[in-house]
Amino acid sequence: MPRLAQGRLAQLLKTQKIVIILGSRQVGKTTLVQQVFRTRNVYFLNLDIEVDKQRFLAASKITPKAAIKSFGMPEVLVIDEAQGLIETGKIVKGWYDSAISTKIVLLGSSSLNILNQSTESLTGRNVKLFLTPLLFKEIISTQDWYSTAFSWNKIQRQFSEQVRTLLLETLVFGSYPEAVTTAQKPQYLTNLVSDFLLKDILNLGLVKDPGVIKRLLMLLAFQTGSEVSINELANNLNLSRVTVDRYIDLLEQTFVIFRLPAFSTNLRKEIAKNSKIYFWDTGIRNALLGELSVNPLRSDIGKLWENWVVSELAKENIQLELGKTLYFWRSRAGSEVDLIVKDGEKISAFEIKWLSHKKRGSKAFKDKYGVDVKIITSNFPIVSLAEKND
Repeated sequence: MPRLAQGRLAQLLKTQKIVIILGSRQVGKTTLVQQVFRTRNVYFLNLDIEVDKQRFLAASKITPKAAIKSFGMPEVLVIDEAQGLIETGKIVKGWYDSAISTKIVLLGSSSLNILNQSTESLTGRNVKLFLTPLLFKEIISTQDWYSTAFSWNKIQRQFSEQVRTLLLETLVFGSYPEAVTTAQKPQYLTNLVSDFLLKDILNLGLVKDPGVIKRLLMLLAFQTGSEVSINELANNLNLSRVTVDRYIDLLEQTFVIFRLPAFSTNLRKEIAKNSKIYFWDTGIRNALLGELSVNPLRSDIGKLWENWVVSELAKENIQLELGKTLYFWRSRAGSEVDLIVKDGEKISAFEIKWLSHKKRGSKAFKDKYGVDVKIITSNFPIVSLAEKND
């Protein structure tokens, strides 16, 4: 299916630098590259495959020119699962610095700059593209009732029942490409969570007990939308605060979760240190909890909707490189706003409610910052930071 990231990737390929595409496993990185390069001479290596790994290591022992020749002198060399070898960065740096004509593209399911333990660095030699699970607009664009002739606002109004049905499916099963297309959604998600989700962390031996990090994920799934207490998590897991913080960092680096920091300009009157944690994909969150019911009356629908909206906007922000910063806000008196979006000096504020008849949110935030708090409800789920939906 077409991805919005295709246009951005095409731009990056015009640069002289190494292109790094980052995103969780199964998110569609390889498919994206295959679509963009379908008419070009491309050589693929997958470092999850032992034969390819050995071929890559063998090429690293000869001159850069001979190495590229051993791959058939391709226009583009794609190295998939590039985090699979700690030497990847060092080897690719050597080839790049020798001014080979072949374009190098690295695909990684974890943050290479963190997991690559090589002393060599690709700093200044690369451009990055972050590929997220599908945006809701991308999912809608695959439906047979969709037409580019309609504005998003018109689609929400004219096809409200279809959008509502699709929204519920996406809330529950998430936005991984195969989760959207397969008829066996629960089975796919169960396999994804058990076989792929933590593969990089476990393969690198960064966690002593896999069961502990899975229990941590369960606790985070239960606490979606709430401020996270590292001390409380540490006590529940019988771990040190430092270890829990490290595990959360690893889950961020492998694109399972992300933190939403607190917005504050007055430390005495506003919460500033805490964060909320959300899942990049609600299907992952639901699969961890075993809650895969497509029921708008499910008890956690409010939390689920909040996670979905925040992640939808965070995905758009990172994938389209909008450069906006996302926060939540809470005063010490207890007033709260679910989402603050800062774009330079401009501030926007949103409360996220599955159902609501209110037209404006927190008066406390409006009084302090002079910004109206808008309400995002499930009646109009095509949300965007990049454009208006009319």
